[in-house]
Amino acid sequence: MKHPSSSPYAPSDPKSAPPDRKRKRLSRRISSEDPAKQQTLQSLLVGTQKAQGSAAPTSPTSKRLKPDSTASTTPSKTLARGEMYSFASRSPVSNGNGVVDLTNGSPPSSPQARRMTGSLKSRPGFSAHTGTKKLVVKNLKTNSTWDSKAYLEKIWGQLDEALAIIFKDGKDGFSKEDLYRGVENVCRQGGASTLFSRLESRCRQHVERDVREPLLEKAGSDNVTALKAVLAEWTRWKQQMLIIRAIFFFLDRSYLLPSSKPTLSELTPQLFRELVFSHDSLKPKTVDGACDLVAEERLGHAKLDQGSFKQAVDMFHELQVYTASFEPQFLGTTQQYVAEWSDEIIMDKSVPQYVAIAEAYIADEMARCEEFALDASTRRDLLALLEDHFVVRKETDLTEYEALAPLLDNSAMTDMTALYALLDRRRLGTKLKPAFVKWVDETGTGIVFGKEDDMVTHLLSLKRRLDMTWRTAFQRDALLGQALRETFESFMNKTKKGDATWGTDNTKVGEMIAKYVDQLLRGGAKAIPDVLTTRRASSINAPPKGVILPTAAQIAEEENNDDDDMDEDAEINTQLDQVLDLFRFVHGKAVFEAFYKKDLARRLLMARSASADAERSMLTRLKTECGSGFTQNLEQMFKDVELAREEMLSYRQRLEDRIGFEKGKNIDLSVNILSAAAWPTYPDIAVVIPANVKKAIDDYELHYKSKHTGRKLDWKHALAHCQMKANFRKGAKELVVSSFQAVVLLLFNGVGEDEHITYNHILTESGLPEAEANRTLQSLACAKLRPLTKHPKSRDISPTDTFTLNPDFSHPKYRVKINQVQLKETREENKETHIRVAEDRNFECQAAVVRILKGRKTIGHQELVAETIKATVARGVLGVADIKRNIERLIEKDYMERIEGGMYSYIA
Repeated sequence: MKHPSSSPYAPSDPKSAPPDRKRKRLSRRISSEDPAKQQTLQSLLVGTQKAQGSAAPTSPTSKRLKPDSTASTTPSKTLARGEMYSFASRSPVSNGNGVVDLTNGSPPSSPQARRMTGSLKSRPGFSAHTGTKKLVVKNLKTNSTWDSKAYLEKIWGQLDEALAIIFKDGKDGFSKEDLYRGVENVCRQGGASTLFSRLESRCRQHVERDVREPLLEKAGSDNVTALKAVLAEWTRWKQQMLIIRAIFFFLDRSYLLPSSKPTLSELTPQLFRELVFSHDSLKPKTVDGACDLVAEERLGHAKLDQGSFKQAVDMFHELQVYTASFEPQFLGTTQQYVAEWSDEIIMDKSVPQYVAIAEAYIADEMARCEEFALDASTRRDLLALLEDHFVVRKETDLTEYEALAPLLDNSAMTDMTALYALLDRRRLGTKLKPAFVKWVDETGTGIVFGKEDDMVTHLLSLKRRLDMTWRTAFQRDALLGQALRETFESFMNKTKKGDATWGTDNTKVGEMIAKYVDQLLRGGAKAIPDVLTTRRASSINAPPKGVILPTAAQIAEEENNDDDDMDEDAEINTQLDQVLDLFRFVHGKAVFEAFYKKDLARRLLMARSASADAERSMLTRLKTECGSGFTQNLEQMFKDVELAREEMLSYRQRLEDRIGFEKGKNIDLSVNILSAAAWPTYPDIAVVIPANVKKAIDDYELHYKSKHTGRKLDWKHALAHCQMKANFRKGAKELVVSSFQAVVLLLFNGVGEDEHITYNHILTESGLPEAEANRTLQSLACAKLRPLTKHPKSRDISPTDTFTLNPDFSHPKYRVKINQVQLKETREENKETHIRVAEDRNFECQAAVVRILKGRKTIGHQELVAETIKATVARGVLGVADIKRNIERLIEKDYMERIEGGMYSYIA
């Protein structure tokens, strides 16, 4: 099909042609006239121009004719004056009524001659009284016989026949090119408006009769069937309009596009929307049919007919009814379904199952929106609707304690991650805080007041698992992280006066942390519980109910450590860091300090530290955490050990310098000189020291006092240990025993294998108190390693028991350690430590009250109690009743007094 602008078949209509085309046609017609007439017209025009040349200037648009090439160029002969101004008349002959006949006469011969005729005086036929003659131009226009209306009717007849064929889905019987040219010609003749009106009327008639009527007959069927029928007619109507638009393309581009009338592309959905879709019987069926397609898939009755649904969505977009008609109905049906369905599954399913179903449903709905190109507004409103029903309206069910507790009990990391992600869609993840705090508090309290043996191990495991939960499942939520720290701090400082703390309000956690650190520093990496290391399988005691210890895989994932053969020092440092995390939560650090100092003293005096670097590392951590005042005595203990080592080197050098000294034949004595202020207080226990040992001790004391005058040495034999050789049937052994064990074993020198020694004899000869004697004999005759045999055999020691040497004693190692009992704390020692810490806390409380009164001079009771709690929180807070009791003691000691108004005043 040729472009309309290039078609050469448009008829020439002088009335409708543009001005420039008129000029061209006029000039062609004039040139086609008789040459004689043309010459006469030129003569007239030139003569008139020359005649008026002296009166008025010529028009700027008038054409200048070239001079006649036939004019003579030879000079004329000399004329008389009279002849010079006498000319023959060349004017056209008048017909008597004042009209000049331009068809007669000939043009002037030359331009010079025409200029000569310009004189008004010599022009015959010109009268000054009558003026110029009237000029009438004849035979310059040919009358047209073209009838545009008849042509319009002719073309429309052809078009109407073609439309009838198109509306019947025919493709033959008409020429698109001829019809296109006919439409172009009609438009060029000014018939575009009429043509469009007839086309619109014909299309409207077709849609009403041939499209809508069959659809109304199917309106009684189900929604999906009606929708498919509408889609089929819509597709058919668009195909028909594509052909029509190709025929009427010139009308569409040249007339409809610049005007306010709808183009054919706009007319296609407009007619279908007004006449078909908007019909009261078809509109609800069409929209509900699209919604029913999705509903069938949601209910699981049938798979979504993707082709029909996509066509329906595209049709709604093309008809411009998506936002007004389809979207509200689609969201409404979705809301109704989700509201009922979510209520059912929250009742029938567990919380993890509900969360999984909700997430999957939301993902499916969003995928459907993307796949079928639903509007962004639909996706936004649909997501908000789903989150409102699945999350906001189910907030209570999802965040209650009964929903979260089983997940925390079973360490269901995946389920907790999904639960938090679902809640966090509406920023409701923090709503888990009450249930989370309650579970952590109950679980932690059960550990603190439960079994003491593995308390720290379970606390570390709980802390590690909850930290992992917070980082992974709760996505490092700041509020939940703060709640976790506050809850740990709360339950770890809970106190309960009972047998565990000997009736004091000391926290048990501080004591157990100190003992766990002692276990690590004495045993090294081997002492780390299996559950807390990535290198060994778990074999510790079962944790309390509700505590699931993390697996080795979880720990490895958390620490991102692929090296199973971690350096022992590095692993110990890792464990110490984790212990320090627990230590930070403890308020009563005085309890930890007291027990840590006692355990450190044993490790230093008995050389039982697994690593000196680990000891120094732990001391540095405590100093960083609590300050130099907290570790001042601990640092002094290390200095005392170093000074004692130097002192022993000096003593041994002095012994070697003596005359007659033979190395190896005397007792190898090692003494540690300790500062009484820095080291724990130890009781003096009476014991009979062997003579040779007594002689060596006296010799060292003489040496020390010779160097340090004015100092008094107080010997603590309960802390001493020694190495002694023993011969048994299966070979000689070197026994590492405590000083008390050595005193008892020496009583069996020279005694036969079957000779019995009574309990009373041992008690008398050793000089030990009964309690220490029982403890020592039990370690020698009732423990795993038994160099002595008790008669009769039992676990307890009684005054009627007798003891013999065990000749069958054996051990795979040559050196055997039997002094483990010396490292263990007795109940009396534990009680004494707790009572001393409680008393020290009272003194610290009184000192804090005095400092506050010195600064304030006068203060109220409530304010004084609050300030005292604030000042003593680091060392361990007393109860309000205990603080009041200490205030009364200060009043009795005249440090303060009561004044009027319920105030306290400081007494200088």
